[in-house]
Amino acid sequence: MFSVTWMEDSESKYSVGLMTGTVLDGFIDVALLKSNGEELYEFGPYSLEPYDECVVELLKETLATALDWQFKGPEPAIFSVAEQLVTEQQAKAVLAVLKRADIKPSQISVVGFHGQSVLHRAAVDGVSGRTRQLGDGQLMANLIGVPVAWDFRSSDVLAGGQGAPLAPVYHRALLQLAATDNKLKSEAAILNLGGVANISWWDGAATLLAFDTGPANAPVNDWVASYTSEKMDVDGKYAASGIVDEARLSELLKHPYLVADAPKSLDRFDFSSSMATGKNLEDGAALLTAFSAAAVGKALDILPIRPETLILCGGGRHNPSLVKAIEQYANVLTVDADDIGWRGDAIEAECFAFLAERVLRNLPLSFPTTTGVPKPTPGGIVSFPKR
Repeated sequence: MFSVTWMEDSESKYSVGLMTGTVLDGFIDVALLKSNGEELYEFGPYSLEPYDECVVELLKETLATALDWQFKGPEPAIFSVAEQLVTEQQAKAVLAVLKRADIKPSQISVVGFHGQSVLHRAAVDGVSGRTRQLGDGQLMANLIGVPVAWDFRSSDVLAGGQGAPLAPVYHRALLQLAATDNKLKSEAAILNLGGVANISWWDGAATLLAFDTGPANAPVNDWVASYTSEKMDVDGKYAASGIVDEARLSELLKHPYLVADAPKSLDRFDFSSSMATGKNLEDGAALLTAFSAAAVGKALDILPIRPETLILCGGGRHNPSLVKAIEQYANVLTVDADDIGWRGDAIEAECFAFLAERVLRNLPLSFPTTTGVPKPTPGGIVSFPKR
């Protein structure tokens, strides 16, 4: 009865979505919306809440450890330490946003807690994939006092899917909203630029297709961090000052992933900054930026219909060098999500608020044309606060 009570009035309540990307920028995205997991009713508050600096450093160490671990043997001990801190910090972020917005926990139907991805291995040649996100949904439910939906990817992977991307069903809801409001003048798809880039293409009817196109911010961010004290190529300044080695770029673009059929997905480290080995700071940044952009072009070429416009969301859209490179190397027009009335920085967090509502209703999170799962597949776990 407790779970039914929460769900019955959730259309009048906010759901909360949380996201921290693999770029480790030191912030927690917190977004609220009202939805039934199919339709969007209202966009609520959105905020970037900072992690404590010690947590960022711990997560960097955890990701490096996960890269060595590769799902072989018992989990590293650092995982449990990081998991508790991630959960506590993100619960604290939710409560801070609610307090500032004067929203009581009783006005929240569910929190969508994605957790921190530390390792993702896609299914290949009949070998099941594996995925690991750090986060304790039960602990968060106890700390906030509302139900928490979490572990969104495991059901998909266990069913034979890629486990990613999960955003397409929310992207479709946004595209439906934009079409209703006549904000799109041509065929469009959504490109999210995080550590990895992923695209969602919808034909306006039954077909929703999505996959990871290649890297986005991760390689160039790692490259800049290896040369400087900066975490990323702010405003694309280093890439803008460099010269793209077109011959090397052509060789890099022969990678089989780029022309493989969808669905397909990537780990943050599948394409690394080592692609620019031997280059100086600026030329390396230019090469890695061009590669991310050209990979988008390869992705557009395998879609059933090549879109005329890409709606850009995620942190990478703030990098003018990357945006310019996408238009050049992918031969496509781009529009910032903000320019059509969306919240480009909030979309990933909004997505998990939306997916959390779908988890409550046992609606599918993934589909054969998004993750390669055999049939539309629900997922996630719901943890209720223990009194």
